[in-house]
Formats: sequence, structure tokens, C-alpha cells
Amino acid sequence: MALPRSKFAFLTLPRYSMIALSNAVEPLRMANSLTGQPVYDWSIVSLDGTPTPASNGLQLSPTFPLEQAANVDILFVCGGVDVQKAVSPKMLSALKRFAERRVPLGALCTGGYALAKAGLLDKYKATIHWENLSALREEFPRIQLSDQLFTIDRDRFTCSGGVAPLDLMLHLVEQRLGARTSQLISEQFIVDRIRSDRDRQYVPLRAQIGVSHESLIKVAQLMEDNIERPLSLDEIASATGLSRRQIERLFKRHLNCVPKRYYLQMRLRRARELLLQTSMPIIDITTACGFQSPPHFSRCYRAQFGCPPSAERMSRQGKVLGGPRGELAPL
Repeated sequence: MALPRSKFAFLTLPRYSMIALSNAVEPLRMANSLTGQPVYDWSIVSLDGTPTPASNGLQLSPTFPLEQAANVDILFVCGGVDVQKAVSPKMLSALKRFAERRVPLGALCTGGYALAKAGLLDKYKATIHWENLSALREEFPRIQLSDQLFTIDRDRFTCSGGVAPLDLMLHLVEQRLGARTSQLISEQFIVDRIRSDRDRQYVPLRAQIGVSHESLIKVAQLMEDNIERPLSLDEIASATGLSRRQIERLFKRHLNCVPKRYYLQMRLRRARELLLQTSMPIIDITTACGFQSPPHFSRCYRAQFGCPPSAERMSRQGKVLGGPRGELAPL
């Protein structure tokens, strides 16, 4: 039985990120190949139909005028370098017209800035590349910005840059065609794990606090190097030449948390990587990440990620094996 088509359009801003766009388009192509049906249509558009140079200097053809994308299921705005300069009043007006016609809107990499500037993310949860998170929080306080890889909130689909659009598209494919199809696509692209909207962008500490806080970076690096046997705050203070009070003040001022909490979240992130990317027994992960016992690990994990480690692993295994929603569409 023929499946109805989904139509996506990608509005390319000047100096957009080609890696982000490619990672969004290729899963759609592979879904068509695996199902043997044209399940997805996609088009590259610009305001006037002229191919837009990406940040790497290349252009994509064919490129169509934006007005031809009126009947798409989602219009994605593709951003990249110097996105503020790439957003024009004419573009903002065009995006507002699409919103008035209730066309779902999305954004890749820094494309979320255009939606934010047009007022189209107000009171929405949204994601943007980590380099732009702080600036957007300041400029657009009505947006509920997150450091997630991607965010879906009603008719808004936003994600960070790099390979994160691949995760967003695999999620959309899974919703429509089932987990088995999504998994097969990831296998074709040599992707070890399909990440969900619960996964966070990795924001380098230097990007969070700036390069002038070497003492804090030194403390965080010491924590990173001692995951299996967590150090006490006194041990960290002795190794770095700082006092406990100095360390606590640094974390409060620049990261808005206490050192113990930061250290715990670091260990839980490492545990989640091991849980989802390896076949290590949970008892071994417990030890490798410095937790006292499996029950202690489970309580901390549930508090951070919303489910115990055993349920997360079982959920991922179930998606890989497939089920009622995980069957591959008829070829």
C-alpha cells in the first residue's frame, strides 16, 4: 500500500551550515530507498530562488523560490555563520506569512535565530547551536531555550548544528515509519546510537565560562579525570591549590551550581554514554562511574533522566529489535 508523502522544504540563509543541511536531507533519501516508496519529498529554497552560498562556499542546485514551498509539511530555516547578518526584514515577513498559514516551522543550527527574530518562537521550547544559546536567552526571554540536541514543541521543530539534524530526522522517521526503519537508516550511516531529545549538546566548559577562568577549568578537568573514584572537595582543593570556599564560589558564580552537583551530572553523563553505547553490565557501569551501589546509581539516574538505567537500556533494545511500530514498511 502506497504511503502518503511528507514534503519538507529547507530555506537556506547566506553562509548556512552544509553539514547540518546534509544531515537533515540524507535520512529522508534513505527512508525512500529502504521503503521502496517516495515517502519524503524535499526541496532547497531561497527567497528568490537563487542558490545560496553555504559557509563552505558551495551552492546547491536546484534551488527554488520560497513562495513555491507553500504546501510543505515543515519549512526548515537553515542557518550557519553570522546568522544575524543573514536575516533580512523581507525574510522575516515571509516567515510570518508562513506562520499565519499555519505551516509548521523548523530550524537547523542557527536558523532558530530567524524564527526568534520574527517572534515565532515566543512561548515555545526551542534549541539552537550551543554557541548562540546565551545570546538568544538574553535577546529573546520569551523563548524557553534548552541545550537539548533537538526540541519538538507543537508545530516547531528546532535543533542544534553539526550532526544533530540527523537525530531530529531519525526521530521524525521513527514517528511515521517505525523504529525499525529509523534503526536501518542509522545502520546505513554507521551511526552507533540514535540520540533522543533527552540528549544534550556538549557545551565545552570554556565556552560556558570563557577562557579567563583557568582555575575553574582546572577543577573540572580534575573531576573528569577521576570519574571511577570521585575525589572529595578537600582532595580537589589540595590538588589545585584552592580552598573549598574558593571552589564553591567559582561554581556558584559561573555555573550556578555547587561542585558536588556538577561532579554528579558529569558522572551521570558518562554512565549514560556507557549504558547506551556499550553492552557493559549495569553493575560494571555503576563501578566505572563512581557510584556506591546499583540502587544508589539507579536513584541518581532516575532523578536526572526520568527513568532508571535498566528501563533506558530495555527501551533502546526494544527499538532496535522492532515491534508493532518497528516493522519496516512494505517494500
